[in-house]
Amino acid sequence: MAEIVNLNKARKAKARQDKAVQASANRALHGRNKAEREAERQQAERARREIDGKRLDQTD
Repeated sequence: MAEIVNLNKARKAKARQDKAVQASANRALHGRNKAEREAERQQAERARREIDGKRLDQTD
């Protein structure tokens, strides 16, 4: 005999699986963890300070 399947549960399970796949793709494409964001912020701050330190003042 065939297995009885609740179509509502099957539909919801497929939707959950599709959302999980989409979320995984989005994380891979856009996601960065907090440590990566903080490291990038610190690197930008160091670069800004280095550039400011090498700037020549223009006095008239």
